[in-house]
Amino acid sequence: MDEKYSRTHELKIQQCYLDRILSGQKRFEIRFNDRDFQVGDYMRLQNPEKTQGVYCKIIYISNYEQKDNYVVIGFSIGE
Repeated sequence: MDEKYSRTHELKIQQCYLDRILSGQKRFEIRFNDRDFQVGDYMRLQNPEKTQGVYCKIIYISNYEQKDNYVVIGFSIGE
């Protein structure tokens, strides 16, 4: 995907999962694909209180063995 057409998705995430992302233990999300996520898009994952968050770049998407309309999103941090 051409970078100039990438989008940023603002998403809420529970603090326990955000902590694992920030520690480097977790580099994927399973999400309902109601936003048409694309490789090259960005996600801003924030706790519900919006007091902590992280900016991620989507680098991989798969729907293999997922429920209908769900995807696995692989991402990198801070690009």
